[in-house]
Amino acid sequence: MKDKHVTLTLNGRKATLIVEDRTTLLSALREYGVTSLKRGCEEGECGACTVIINGLPQKSCLVLAREAEGAEVLTVEGLVKKGRLHPIQQAFVDEGAIQCGYCTPGMVMTTYALLKKNPSPSEEEIKEALSGNICRCTGYLSIIRAVKKSAAILSGKVKGGELREDD
Repeated sequence: MKDKHVTLTLNGRKATLIVEDRTTLLSALREYGVTSLKRGCEEGECGACTVIINGLPQKSCLVLAREAEGAEVLTVEGLVKKGRLHPIQQAFVDEGAIQCGYCTPGMVMTTYALLKKNPSPSEEEIKEALSGNICRCTGYLSIIRAVKKSAAILSGKVKGGELREDD
């Protein structure tokens, strides 16, 4: 097998990955130095390797790296701006939704995609969106609270961590 170059935009910057034909995006990004992606089931069931590709959440273990040619790929590392956590990341911290942390990157990226599509999801919509992500530690209640808090912060209904009275 001959190595191929795959050029994509990773977290807002051009990146070139050197891959073989059967290299998954998960493996290629980890070899590139993206450490937030977790190698879980490698069957697309657990969601630990979720990234945003061209605006949509994807399990990177199911995507061949060469399929990402020219794509925009966003990982947890791309959410941090000027050393500050993204509001979604901070809400996960604040709500204790990160016990062991293994599922957290996938949960955060799935939440990011959900809130881009639906800034004010119902609890049922949150549960549906997160259904492809498995967490063995939290029981999901803190994760659902974190997603709700993220939505409130991003929509301006929360300031300084507290709900405003008009809510």
